[in-house]
Order: sequence, then C-alpha cells, then structure tokens
Amino acid sequence: MKALVYAGKQRAELRDAEKPLCRNGEILLRITYCGICGSDIGIYNGAHPRAKAPLIFGHEFIGAALAGSGDGSIREGDRVAVYPLLSCGYCLSCRTGSEHVCSTLRMIGIDQDGGMAEFAAVEESKLVLVPSGVSDKAAALIEPLAVIIRSLHQSGVKALDKAAIIGAGPIGVLTGILLRKMGLQDVLISDIDQERLRLAAGFGLETAAAGDAFLKKAQDISGGEGVDVLFECSGAPAAALQMSRVARISGTICMTAVHKAPHEVDLRDINFREQRIIGTRVYTKEEFRQAAAYAPVVQAELESLATHILPLSASGGVFDLIGSPASGAMKVLIDCRA
Repeated sequence: MKALVYAGKQRAELRDAEKPLCRNGEILLRITYCGICGSDIGIYNGAHPRAKAPLIFGHEFIGAALAGSGDGSIREGDRVAVYPLLSCGYCLSCRTGSEHVCSTLRMIGIDQDGGMAEFAAVEESKLVLVPSGVSDKAAALIEPLAVIIRSLHQSGVKALDKAAIIGAGPIGVLTGILLRKMGLQDVLISDIDQERLRLAAGFGLETAAAGDAFLKKAQDISGGEGVDVLFECSGAPAAALQMSRVARISGTICMTAVHKAPHEVDLRDINFREQRIIGTRVYTKEEFRQAAAYAPVVQAELESLATHILPLSASGGVFDLIGSPASGAMKVLIDCRA
C-alpha cells in the first residue's frame, strides 16, 4: 500500500508500506480522508519529542470497515472515525476515568503508524460510527471537533457570555463556530494572518488583528469590562502575555493550544483580577462520540474549513503547501483513495 511517511527532519516521503495485518480485536479500514494537524507539522519539523522516523503520519482519519466485528457493532462497509488515544489503563488518571490525560498517554500517528495511508488496522474499541448523511469531508474533522467540545466543557462558557479567541487557525475558527451555535452573539477572534481573519468573518465572527487592535475591540464588545471567557488557540508567546488583559475580572482563560515551551504570563492579573486559567488536553472517548453525533449540525461549516484536499499520490509536498502563506490553506485533508 502507499503511505505518507515521516522519514526524518523536514522529510515527508510517499512510500510503499506493508498492508497491515489485523490482530485480535482489530478491524482493517480502507482510509478515506486523513487531516493534517499542527502536531503533524511538529513531527515533520523534527520537533516532536516522541515521534521517531520512519512513521506513517496522521491521527485525524476516517475510513470504511473492510470486515465486521464478532459482536456486530461494526459491520463491513460501516464508515468510522478513529479515536486515536492510547492509554495505559493503570495509572491514577486511567483509574479515575480520565484516560485522556493518562500519565503515559500515546497516540496513533505519533507513537505508532497512523492513518495517512491506504489502509490501517485499528482496535474495534477505537472506532466510532459516522452518522448517516454526514459527508466524508465533514466527517474527517470529527477529531478536531472533539478538541473543541472538550475545550468548551472545560471553560464553562454559557450561552449569553462574551467570548474572545486568540488564533484563527482551524481550532480557533471552529471554536468560534461552536460558540455561535451556542447562542453567543459577541465572539471575537484575532490572528496575524488577514486571510484567516477574512475566512473567520465569513462564519459570523468579529475579527481583529493580533495585538493592541484585538485588546481594544475586546474592550469595545464588552463595555470596557473584558470578555467572560478567553480561548487561547494560538500557542504564541505574545498571546500568553496578553490573554489576562482580555479576560474580565473573575473571567476564565481556557488554554486550548498546547504551548511547546514556557511563555511569560502576567500573573499579577491572575491575582488582582481573580481570573481562572483552565487547561484542556485532547478529549474523552465520550466527547469524541459527541463530536461524531454533532457533526450533522455543523456539516456545512466543517466542509468549508477543509480548504484543500490533496490525493495521497501527490502528498509528498503537503507541508510545503501548508507553510506557504500564498496557499491560503486552513485545513488540509489527504484523500487516501487517490
């Protein structure tokens, strides 16, 4: 089979790979789409501490089951999304129902071969049915949708809150879309990329350039008080320093982005304004199921976010495409059938 393989720092190669054999409890999938995530970019750049070459990229993937399970929960031909987390089952987090923050959490596509290939063998317990009527293109974004659902749960955001988002990448824009679906009227998003802000505005989000313009607009939409909830979705050092100035007194800062290095935060604001910072990491299995169930509601938006689709046969240059400002790429999918 063909697969896109991490072959070393800034080396992504389309290679012939062995078609996987199913072990007990696994089902062979014919992969339909696999999304490119920020973690894939980190792997490509040689910056991920766990990913080792050679490795098949991809943890955001969907496919069709080529065989059924013994108990009939998965039938041949079923479309499924893959819950990619690998937990130990024994640590405190796993024992107390928080397997998604397992002390030795691993992930398909990072710690073992992923789904950027024609086929993958996946444990049946990791498969979630895609609702009928949801397009494959939209279903390919179930995994990032689950990230947002986890973030919203952690933040405690409410329907009439005012919210702001730093970072208009796929996660930031999708956060804004779901907040609008919840009924929030004033949802502000910032970025340094004007093309991404243009796309965000098309989804009904208020936009502002990163920096002082963002801070001023956040004050404007909140009557000078600051927003109720600030979602940090950029991972940028400047965002870490500014976020406490955007949130109101007793407001919440939700850390959706995973910062790759320690960044400066104004802890005086956290004290004097009694703000709450809450972390968020991936999603629970139930939240992944909720994302699949919610996909029909946001199908049009999910399809619009997937701005570029590349065939697997021409995927070797996908990271050059993503790295080019001229491409206007928001979410890139690999069509593993082509």
